[in-house]
Amino acid sequence: MADEENATVLPVSTEAKKRRAPKAPELPIVERRNWLIHQHYLRKDYETCKVIIKEQLQETSGMCEYAIYVQALILRLEGKIQESLELFQSCAILNPNSSDNLKQVGRSLFLLGKHKAAIEFYHEAAKLNEKDWEIIHNLGVCYYFIKDFKHAEEHLNTALQIHKHDKTFLMLGKVHLLAGESDKAIEVYKRGVEFSPENTELLTTLGLLFLQLGKYQKAFEHLGNALTFDPNNYKAILAAGSMMQTHGDFDVAMNKYRVAACAVRESPPLWNNIGLCFFGKKKYVAAISCLKRAHYLSPFDWKMLYNLGLVHLTMQQYASAFHFLSAAINLNPRMGELYMLLAVALTNLEDVENATRAYEQAANLDESNPMVNLNFAIFLYNHGDKARALDQYQELERKVNQLRDSSSNFEFDPELMDMAQKMGAALQVTESLVWTKPGKDSKSKPHSEAAAKTPGAPLGTNQALGQAMSSAASYNKNLQLATGVSKGPSTSLEPEPGVEDAPAPPADPPGPLEPQDPDGSKPRTSKRKSKVEE
Repeated sequence: MADEENATVLPVSTEAKKRRAPKAPELPIVERRNWLIHQHYLRKDYETCKVIIKEQLQETSGMCEYAIYVQALILRLEGKIQESLELFQSCAILNPNSSDNLKQVGRSLFLLGKHKAAIEFYHEAAKLNEKDWEIIHNLGVCYYFIKDFKHAEEHLNTALQIHKHDKTFLMLGKVHLLAGESDKAIEVYKRGVEFSPENTELLTTLGLLFLQLGKYQKAFEHLGNALTFDPNNYKAILAAGSMMQTHGDFDVAMNKYRVAACAVRESPPLWNNIGLCFFGKKKYVAAISCLKRAHYLSPFDWKMLYNLGLVHLTMQQYASAFHFLSAAINLNPRMGELYMLLAVALTNLEDVENATRAYEQAANLDESNPMVNLNFAIFLYNHGDKARALDQYQELERKVNQLRDSSSNFEFDPELMDMAQKMGAALQVTESLVWTKPGKDSKSKPHSEAAAKTPGAPLGTNQALGQAMSSAASYNKNLQLATGVSKGPSTSLEPEPGVEDAPAPPADPPGPLEPQDPDGSKPRTSKRKSKVEE
């Protein structure tokens, strides 16, 4: 009985053993080492990966698509874009129905700056895979670089419908900004913040836009949120410090800049803003040192030269001021305020002819800053040309009325108002003054009476021109906010001039320059000032 049972059991176990022991099927020679290539690529062991790829291609006579694909990726990481492009094109020939191959060809063409050729390949890839977010997003980016903002906006909106992504929100906002649609850009960034509330780049960019529009509360809120998630965010720190600096909190702003200096030591905008903080605290030597360091780091930025010229004017170093302002004009010849400050320097250097030309050029270029016309009117009045001085004063009033109509809460510099009242009294046009505010009649009346009693008072002394120059510089801040975002010197999403570069000095400028001696001789400068000028 036992032998019969064993005889029946043994064949069953033999059959089970045969079922468990089939040999694994061998991979085709083309795909044999793909797993090993992939493993080393993910580990970033590129040298070993390239050795395996070389062996695999030798075995397959160059027909292994995946090995060629990974080799192209490695070459791109090494900066060999053209070689990677050729390999991706080989992949596309081996497998023309793969959208990934065409997408990588388009990416390499994009990196080579061939945006139109990249668009063609991305369109071919989109035909094979219409729901690929990356393809549609990259199409929008390519159209952005060839400045076809309409198609860029269409593709980026389509990409957001397929899949919402931080990069798409940022790029779509850039498109709207370059197209001059700041309101749409803000809405896009708001949607981006709702989708990704911890993205510091979105928060910082939105804060910068609110800052340029003068909405300080919203700007501070978004910049504060950005700093909450990333306390070392350089752009947010610089923007918040600039906003504090604009409101006269120089010590608080300096504390912010110290944090930013630890992250980015060689930043031209940072040293520019630090220099303006010292300027606001009337530490002119330190201000010049910081501004010269900013100029050394960014020698072709006219804003640093503008600020250096302004500080030298304040220190009565007119030759140095002329040097820096002339350099700024060469870099930015379309800014009227630069010509006005150059004229101030030339007036103090007793070059009346060139000062007149500089004022005329400033008046022709500037369309909204009344300080240009006020300075020109003072200059003409002091040189006996009262008729032309009256014309400039009337143009001044026109600009003031235009600014008041465009913004109901617009505030003018008190120094500018005081000088305009004195100038109006001297020209005997007191009845038509537009400077008197309803609540400040009692304050402005003594000034007008004093000027009327002495109509021949020399308004062109260093003191008057120094006051006008300082007011113009602080007035520039308000002017930029009134004109809006699209009027700024830069259209990129880097911190704008009013935020990062701060082309205008602080709202509370240093005191006026010392007046000339009664005989017209120039005041002597101290040795310390001469040393700084040298």
